[in-house]
Amino acid sequence: MESNYWKGIGRTRTSRRTMLRGAGLAGAGLFGAALIGCSGDDTEDTPSGSATAASTGTGTSITPTASSEQAKPGGTFRDSEAGDPTSLDPMASGSVTTKTLAAYVYSRLMRIDTAEGVDPFDQGVTPDVAESVESEDGQNWTVKLRQGVKFHNIEPVSGREMTSEDVVFSFNRLAAPESPNSTQVSNVESVEATDDYTVNFKLKAPSPEFLEQLADANLLHIQPKEVDGGFDPALQPIGTGPWILDEFVSSSRIGYLKHPEYFVEGIPYMEAIDVAIIPEDANVLAQFESGNLDQALVPAEQLLDYRERHPDFSWLPGTGNGMAWIAFSGKEVSPDAIWRDPRFRQAISMLLDRDGLLDFAANSKELLAAGFDSPILTRWNNIPEPCAFGPTYWLDPTSEGQGDTAKFFQHNVAEAKKLLDAMGYAGEEIKYQYTNRYSDVFVTLAEAAGNMLSEGGVKLATEVQDYSAVYITNTFKGDFQGIAYGLESTLTPGGYAERLFGQDSSNHGRVHEAEMEELVQAQGREMDPDARTQIFYDMARKQAEQMYYIPAQSSSTTQWSGFSERVRGLRRTRGYGSGTEVYAYMWLNS
Repeated sequence: MESNYWKGIGRTRTSRRTMLRGAGLAGAGLFGAALIGCSGDDTEDTPSGSATAASTGTGTSITPTASSEQAKPGGTFRDSEAGDPTSLDPMASGSVTTKTLAAYVYSRLMRIDTAEGVDPFDQGVTPDVAESVESEDGQNWTVKLRQGVKFHNIEPVSGREMTSEDVVFSFNRLAAPESPNSTQVSNVESVEATDDYTVNFKLKAPSPEFLEQLADANLLHIQPKEVDGGFDPALQPIGTGPWILDEFVSSSRIGYLKHPEYFVEGIPYMEAIDVAIIPEDANVLAQFESGNLDQALVPAEQLLDYRERHPDFSWLPGTGNGMAWIAFSGKEVSPDAIWRDPRFRQAISMLLDRDGLLDFAANSKELLAAGFDSPILTRWNNIPEPCAFGPTYWLDPTSEGQGDTAKFFQHNVAEAKKLLDAMGYAGEEIKYQYTNRYSDVFVTLAEAAGNMLSEGGVKLATEVQDYSAVYITNTFKGDFQGIAYGLESTLTPGGYAERLFGQDSSNHGRVHEAEMEELVQAQGREMDPDARTQIFYDMARKQAEQMYYIPAQSSSTTQWSGFSERVRGLRRTRGYGSGTEVYAYMWLNS
């Protein structure tokens, strides 16, 4: 018999897109003391090929593999976004849409390495506008910049050369107290330009993931120093990236043209990218099938039907690094709330049917039966790291390693009710809030999770919040009363730890517990990979004892990107950097 928590939300899966459409894919490597440099010229690997289906003996994979086709320049790639960015300035907004669009326009010192047919989780970082990065101790880093890198030819910058002064200026904007991501670079003690093409970073302690920080499309976008009074980057972004913003019509479209003086020779291949603003998932899919879009996120339960109807389309699996969580308003906001008792939070976790949420989001049972061989179809999220990061950082909550706290992840309504009774919950009404922005599937899963809590005896008053006006400006930053269901994504495992338990301004539950903060600091200093893994595992066990946050299943699932038959040179990345790391290397066959 089907549980009541699916009632009213449509058990038959309908249109949905990825939790963070356009946000890319996830994973993180480990880097300490290092020497990384470019090849002798500015040419990248020459992308070619089409997406072809590859199968294995144990399951089905449809990751594109390279072919011998020669890349063709020209054409306009047609994509979509769910809504307007809250700002076009990535230093002023924590919005995923803002960060994603910034990667079209801006370069970073490093970027995620990408290639056709390669799993992004197997990829490290590579120089972007850096020529080389050196460190002997993991604490003092010297970055040599490429020479001749040109900004877009837009006044007042007018296509001048990028220098180290722009890098230092951009870092100072990122690290400023008003920046939404300032605490994610709080490990940097100083940044100094020693000549036009050299920047020295001094960290407060050796960092195992500093190069990942430099590659993170959530953080250091290189902006021209003219931002300081010369123009407003919230309205007109000017960078050195592969694409120039041509037009932004609110609620309609965002248009980009190729940067003709981009520092990578021959790149981008395409002349333009047209991003339509389409809030409705069903409309996105209709436009995709009718040939008006070149890319769309296809619902997992419709994947097999789409492949049958469109045998010439290409399909890319990818794993979102975004992680959904349930947070409780913090002590300073709700000092006497019922959720100050850990038994309440443990009960909330046990009321979630994680397998049910996973199957609903990923169509896991049907795809597994059809031979699709992805561990993400069966894994549960944990905190601080989502399952997308794999066992290097993620502790399987069903494993022996989770210990006695594994019981709090199991769906056990009877035990949850016992905990609620024991701690004296008498059915008081609690505000339950989430945004309507990310996707239909996100909203559906948030509603389903709320229904699971209600079925377990927790009385909720639901509020669906506008993303820009309420959620990202208040709830996401911990300024709320009650229980919140949210979603976030960072490129590095340390970023999750800092965001959830550190001094980050977006610490959603305002969880400031000394033991957790000590572990956050410890993982940020530990250079030994195995020892660092154990710190993350310790964090997962200690967090589960208290259930400061409840890990949910949104964006723990495999998403499927469909591409029209004319798209070639497909590759994947992780994080928000698709504008540079993916679209610059794609090409159109017609």
